[in-house]
Amino acid sequence: MTPMEKLERCFARISALNDAVGLLSWDRDVMMPAGAGERRASDLATLEGLRHALLTAEENAALLVEADPGDDPWRRANLAEMRRQHARAVAVPGRLVEALSEACSKAEMTWRAARQASDFAALRPALEEVLALTREQAVAIGEALDLSPYDALLDGFDPGMREATITPIFAVLAQNLPPLMQKILARQEGQSKSGHAGIAPYPLALQEKLGRTMMARVGFDTQCGRLDVSAHPFCGGAIRDVRITTRYDEMDFLPAFLGAMHETGHALYEQGLPKAWEAQPVGAARGMTLHESQSLLLEMQVTRSEAFAKFAAPLMQKLFGDNGDWKTETLHRQMTQVKAGFIRVDADEVTYPAHIIARYDLERAMIGGQLAVRDLPEAFNARIKELLGIDVPEDRLGCLQDIHWPLGLWGYFPCYALGALTAAQLYEAAGRAVPGLEAEIGTGNLAPLLGWLREKVHARASSVSTMRIIEDATGRPLGAEAYLAHIRRRYLDEVA
Repeated sequence: MTPMEKLERCFARISALNDAVGLLSWDRDVMMPAGAGERRASDLATLEGLRHALLTAEENAALLVEADPGDDPWRRANLAEMRRQHARAVAVPGRLVEALSEACSKAEMTWRAARQASDFAALRPALEEVLALTREQAVAIGEALDLSPYDALLDGFDPGMREATITPIFAVLAQNLPPLMQKILARQEGQSKSGHAGIAPYPLALQEKLGRTMMARVGFDTQCGRLDVSAHPFCGGAIRDVRITTRYDEMDFLPAFLGAMHETGHALYEQGLPKAWEAQPVGAARGMTLHESQSLLLEMQVTRSEAFAKFAAPLMQKLFGDNGDWKTETLHRQMTQVKAGFIRVDADEVTYPAHIIARYDLERAMIGGQLAVRDLPEAFNARIKELLGIDVPEDRLGCLQDIHWPLGLWGYFPCYALGALTAAQLYEAAGRAVPGLEAEIGTGNLAPLLGWLREKVHARASSVSTMRIIEDATGRPLGAEAYLAHIRRRYLDEVA
């Protein structure tokens, strides 16, 4: 075997371990009995350690120097991804990898109970341990790659993404969104509130049927994935086995429905990656900005559109019965109501970025040592008050609502807002490229849009950078302009 072939075999084995970790993690979050938590944490830590040992094996260092990818651009990109992953991995000692994995698994289990009881004090020791280990990891990677600790964490979720890129974009959002939100709220206050698309309760079995029906309609391959329930909606699983979850409320069908559509966007990306490279680094999704763009494009740009409401309202009426006003405009009005709320995953597309900007500021301060975990609730509440103008009444609705920090996902949050901006930019470009796109969506036909995304985003996997994919697909670098234009057009009828 050539050095390149040996590396490809090694990374295929790493991919198999990734699958095992993904499925065990899904099981932990969906159906594992509570008493298995400690053992599961140990199992996952062992697998993480094995994955790290395989990636950092002494032989690989020489192979990465000797390997010749030839003229194939995909193989060249694959080797570049291998070298990037290896450089990050060798910077972190194996004992830290296992310690962080175990700490995160334990913190995740603690978070479940703490969130339900709105008891931040119960989570604080576990979160402090995760933060300390995450800082240690960030410093080690940063020193090896000449990055700041926070940039080292960002790079793990979105290769090449830097704080210096994000901060100016977020500054534009922070400047423009508050006055836009006030204009939209004033406009909606004067609009008719008559009619309601359905009247609670909405039986959970029917909500689940709605989610599965819509998932299949927009292109989800039910033979290679499944829908379940968890405390926090997510998309995970393994290659050719994409697991998504949502959570249900009998008094409101929209959170579960929109959550399922959001996670389906993630799943469509995973299911659209090139199978020829599925066990190799180059065949993986490029990063979380693009991943979140796919989920937010489906949830925000498509599902909350008037065109989609035209298609969905009759199906919902048939499913839930004549228990309300199921006109297109009524459903669309409900899905586009703007309100400053506490829960990020339930936020409308106007207020959503404010939730992310708050978390971005707070996690940078925690990684940088300017904010202690003990002071997080007060700091979180103050930032939400500043950006959204609301007072957080309890930590369950504040800093305890998200699972990311207990799971060690520091540096992930900004990808959500960057994903929203990318989604708007991609959808704008798709509208120019696909004739009659809105009309097709109005009939429930998303095949033209999905086909365009398959070509412009999914099929490129990790063969080039995030920014290259965005610019090639849309004709310009990532910015806030398309998103702000979309908000003004949808909510204020303003056309640039």
